[in-house]
Amino acid sequence: MLEPRTEPAQAPARNAKRGPRVIRRGSRPHTAMLGVGAVLALLVILWGGQLDPFNQGQLTRVAIFAIAIAGLNIATGYIGLLSVGHSAFFGLGAYTTGVLVVKYEWDPLMTIPVALVVCLVVGLLVGLPALRIRGLYLAMVTLAFGVAFPEIVAHFDDLTGGAEGMTIRRQQLRPPEWSGFTLGERSQWVYWLCVVVLLIVMWVVHNMVRGRYGMAMIAVRENEIAAASSGINIAVMKTTAFGVSGAVTGVGGSLFAMYIGSLFAEGSFTLLAGITLLIGLVIGGEATRSGPLVGALAVVFVPYYAGELGQGQIAAVLFAVVLIFVIFVAPAGIVGGIAKAVRKVVVVTPRIPRKSEGTQQS
Repeated sequence: MLEPRTEPAQAPARNAKRGPRVIRRGSRPHTAMLGVGAVLALLVILWGGQLDPFNQGQLTRVAIFAIAIAGLNIATGYIGLLSVGHSAFFGLGAYTTGVLVVKYEWDPLMTIPVALVVCLVVGLLVGLPALRIRGLYLAMVTLAFGVAFPEIVAHFDDLTGGAEGMTIRRQQLRPPEWSGFTLGERSQWVYWLCVVVLLIVMWVVHNMVRGRYGMAMIAVRENEIAAASSGINIAVMKTTAFGVSGAVTGVGGSLFAMYIGSLFAEGSFTLLAGITLLIGLVIGGEATRSGPLVGALAVVFVPYYAGELGQGQIAAVLFAVVLIFVIFVAPAGIVGGIAKAVRKVVVVTPRIPRKSEGTQQS
């Protein structure tokens, strides 16, 4: 009796498309990747500390704008509250430091937490309309806030200097003795101060986004009705997110006052500055942790190198070209586009808890 003929098993095609490599969070490859990234970041920071005052000042500006954009990212990126007037929080933080240092002779370092609290309170108040309106209507409210800020500064001219501005004397910005920097090394002191504050802000935002609060913000952004039905207090989430957003941006403004030393509301804190922060967020990538830093690099260096190419409006034109190019090629921003490309090669998955951890939780 003949046995049925069986076909031999076919070997998989050599040209079959392979999926991305899966790496567990907390595994050795993942730890190695984080270690390499940390070493590279440290080398860049140390390199920046050895630059001449001008180039070091450019990196200081990058750190300051990265902090300000990180604040905007909380409101616009993570919870979906469009704001074009965050320049007002940036200016409020700067003038809080300026007034306390010039009028009341405070230590500049001590003004940073005060600027944070002031901008937090104002952010909570400005965020109240978000309970009733959203989208373009909320953007118009923040637009009005950004337009009104220079006028408010001009009104309180006895305190802020009005249209003439406010100048912080060089002696008042002397580095503290414990820092080891002299008055002649003030640019290095401000650079390291801004880098440290930026790292703290990035760490805080990273932990906030990964926790329940961050998940709740994203849920509100995606679907308010579903978020409310799951027990999330929409009113509290929106107001606190806008308040925290303003506070972080205000810290950037406080550092900006220490860096530049001269404050002019009509020059540095107009509506154009708010739009610049928003452009930086779009270029870097909304709702990404490192997007604000990439956006700050674009905000600082694209106009600078564009100005080197020619006079007139070439900087604004080149800035617009870069923005259009990024939106066309990577709608999620530079960081979002890179992350999408990397996920085709490597995917990082959550860590699998150990058996002992599972029994303890149960």
